Formats: sequence, C-alpha cells, structure tokens
Amino acid sequence: MIVKSILAGTFKLDGGAMFGVVPKRIWGKLIKPDENNLCTWALRCLYIEDGDKKILVDTGMGNKQDEKFFSYYEPAGTRLINKALLEAGIDPQTITDIILSHLHFDHCGGVFLKNEQGEIFTPFTNADIWVHETQWILANNPNFREKASFLKENLSPLSEKIKFIDEIKSPFQNLEFIKVSGHTKGMLLPLVHINKYKRVLFGADLFPSVHHIPLPYIMAYDMQPLVTLTEKTEVLQRLADEQIALFFEHDAEYEIAIINKDDRNRFMVKSSSTLADYLK
Repeated sequence: MIVKSILAGTFKLDGGAMFGVVPKRIWGKLIKPDENNLCTWALRCLYIEDGDKKILVDTGMGNKQDEKFFSYYEPAGTRLINKALLEAGIDPQTITDIILSHLHFDHCGGVFLKNEQGEIFTPFTNADIWVHETQWILANNPNFREKASFLKENLSPLSEKIKFIDEIKSPFQNLEFIKVSGHTKGMLLPLVHINKYKRVLFGADLFPSVHHIPLPYIMAYDMQPLVTLTEKTEVLQRLADEQIALFFEHDAEYEIAIINKDDRNRFMVKSSSTLADYLK
C-alpha cells in the first residue's frame, strides 16, 4: 500500500471561529493570526494506493467561485488538486475513487474545476465519488446556518456521479469509516489500515489541527458542539488505546500525531511528524 499526503494549497479562516469558546489570549499562543485575525490553514488531502484502487480523500477548494469569494479566504500555494497530484507524480485520471469526508466547499470543491474558458470539467474522469447519504441529503437541503458552506456549483455536478458509503460495511478492503455528526451530519473519517502495525485516521473537521486535540477546543463552525465533544472523546480514546496516527487536514505545520494521555488523564500529543516519516 502507498499512502501520501497531498497539499492542495492553504487558505485563511478567522482564528476565533476556528477555536470557538477558547479565548484569543490562549489560542493566540498556539497559532499566530494576521492583522485581520485570520490564521493560515492547510488544504491537505490523502492519497491511498491499494492494489488496483487509487483513492483520494477530499479535494480542497477548487476554483469555480469568483474573486470576491476567494478574497475572503486568501487561498495560496498549489490551489488545484489536479496540479498537486501531478507534482506528486500521480495522474488524476488514474484515480478510481474519491472519498469526500463531507461537502463543505473546502473539502469537495476540487472534484470539478473551471478551465480557462470558464467551462466546468473534472480531472477525475474515471473516479467514483463517495459520501455518506446523510451528508448528501443535508447538503442539498441545508439549514440556514450551514447553507453558506454547501455551494450549488460544487453539488450540482456531483449528482450524476455520487455513490453512498455505509460506515458499517466499507466498500474498500483496507479502509473503515467512522461517522460523526457534530461538525455536520454524516461526516466520514476514513481509517486506513496500512499494515499490521500502522493505521492512519483522516481527522477531517473533527480534528482540523493538532491544536484541536484538547476537548474544549471546538470550532464555532460545528453545528452541534456538544455532540462534537462526545465524538472527540470517543475517537481520541481509541487513538490513544490503539496508537493510531491522526492525520490533520487543516494544520499548516503538522501532518500527523500520535495521541496519549498525561498524568491528569488528559489527551495530549505523544509525538508528531510528517506522514512520510511515520511510514518509514
């Protein structure tokens, strides 16, 4: 099995929104905001090659929105997932499956892109697109609070290609799925069984960064923060018990971490590294 981290650029989000009830005096020691209180976050995707399956988890923001939209988020770096894959030596047309953790714009926007002529196309012509059915229903019938994250231009092209993952019975031999709903209903966390000794959990927006390991550090974007709190506790306990590596989609500095508990029974980072170093 081959597993690679693929960075589809960075973007900015408000630090206060990313840390919820945690005061800036505390979170500001962890990550430095700019003059507009914006912090830089990664758009980090995961590539998995397992036999004849070439799987991509999430796709970044894409480029279909207008400049006004992007001015709010200040994307930078290699913004398009197809270019990021090519830079990593992976042909997007060889991707067989795309798993979308959920359908917020910064996770699914790269499935379909806009070319120089303004035409919509997908670089993933041979890929099946997977999401949880609960999330698909919600995205197409959003509540007012979450509506701005579910964009029609991302969802409409997906409708003819979408397939649904049942978290109880995985369609992939070496992937299992944890379904969580605090951030958004039906978000999937793929757990990759790399070999007998190493497993990696894609943290999506349950654990957007290493700074979100402490239980109270919950984003203001989460629809049900108390549900998130319960889900974080349960997942972190399994990560610590089984020493599963946690992969961060949005952390601009850290790719993965191993979780332990300290002498006060609090979850903490035992070690952190790049995915490539972890897999050596």
